[in-house]
Amino acid sequence: MTHTTTQRRGGATAAGTSLRRSRPRYGERLIVAFLFAAAFLSVLVTAGIVISLAIPTVDFFRTVNIGHFLTGRSWAPLFKPPSFGVLPLVAATIVVTLVAMLVAVPAGLGAATYLSEYASRRFRKVFKPVLEVLAGIPTVVYGFFALTFVTPLIQKIWPFGAPPDVYNMLSAGLVMGVMILPTVASLSEDAMNAVPQALRAGAFALGSTRRQVTTRVVFPAALSGIVSACVLGISRAVGETMIVLIAAGGTPRFTFDPRQGAQTMTAFIAAAGFGDQPTGSTGYKTIFAVGSLLFVLTFIMNIFSIRLVRRYREVYE
Repeated sequence: MTHTTTQRRGGATAAGTSLRRSRPRYGERLIVAFLFAAAFLSVLVTAGIVISLAIPTVDFFRTVNIGHFLTGRSWAPLFKPPSFGVLPLVAATIVVTLVAMLVAVPAGLGAATYLSEYASRRFRKVFKPVLEVLAGIPTVVYGFFALTFVTPLIQKIWPFGAPPDVYNMLSAGLVMGVMILPTVASLSEDAMNAVPQALRAGAFALGSTRRQVTTRVVFPAALSGIVSACVLGISRAVGETMIVLIAAGGTPRFTFDPRQGAQTMTAFIAAAGFGDQPTGSTGYKTIFAVGSLLFVLTFIMNIFSIRLVRRYREVYE
C-alpha cells in the first residue's frame, strides 16, 4: 500500500516535471518586449507632441487674451496693431470640411454598399484596389488639380450669381472629398462585410428584398464601423494642408460663403512655418496656439467617435 502510494506520487511528480518548460523561451519574451515598446512609443510620441505644443501655447496666452483668441473675428498676427481672433481660420476649416464630407460620405457609403451587397466577387477584387489608389495620390497633386481644373470648371458652369473666386473653399472642399472618399468607402465596406451572413439569410428567408436587407439589416448592424469611418474622414479633412493651401488661398477671412477664398488652420500653420517669424516672438507662437486648438478639436472628435461606436456597437457570437 505504501509502495503504491509512493509510485503514484512519483508518477505525479514526473508528470508535473514533464509539464514544465524545459528551457526559457527568450524569443517569446523578446516579441512581448517589442510589442510593449511599440505601444509605449505611441504613447511617448503623443506625450511629446502635447508637451511641445503646450509650452509655447502657454507663453502665447500670457500676452494674448484667450477670450479674444477664441471669439475674435480678425486674424492679423503680423499687422500693427496685431489681431489674434482665430474664428476666421476655424470658420474656413469648418466650411471646407463640410463641403468635403458632403462629397465623401454619400459617395463613399454608396460605393461601400455596392461593393458589399451588390457587386460580384470578381468585380470587387478589381474595383476596390482601384478605389484605394485614390488615397495614394499626393495631396499636392489634388491641390493643383483643384486650382487648375476644378475651379475654372466651376466658374464656367456656375448658375447662381457671381462665380467663385480664383481661390475658393468650394473647389478645395470638393477635391478634398474625392481624396477622403476611399477612406470612408473602404472602412465602411469592411464594417458591412463583418456583419454575419446569418442575418442576411434570415432577412431573405422572411421575404425581404436586397434593398431592405441592406438598409434595415446590414446598415444598422454596421453603424458603429460606418460612424468610425466618417469621423476618421472628418479628422483627415480637418488636418489636410496642401489642398487648402493651394486652392483655398491664404487670406484669413471670416465667411461661410464657399465661393470665397479663406485660410484654414492647417494652411496658416504651413504658411507661417515657412515665413520669416522670429523664433520666440508672439507671431511665432501663434503657430503653436493654432496647432493646440487643432489638436483639441481633433481630440474631441475622436472622443465623440469612441462614444458613438460604443453606444451603437453590435456584438455577434
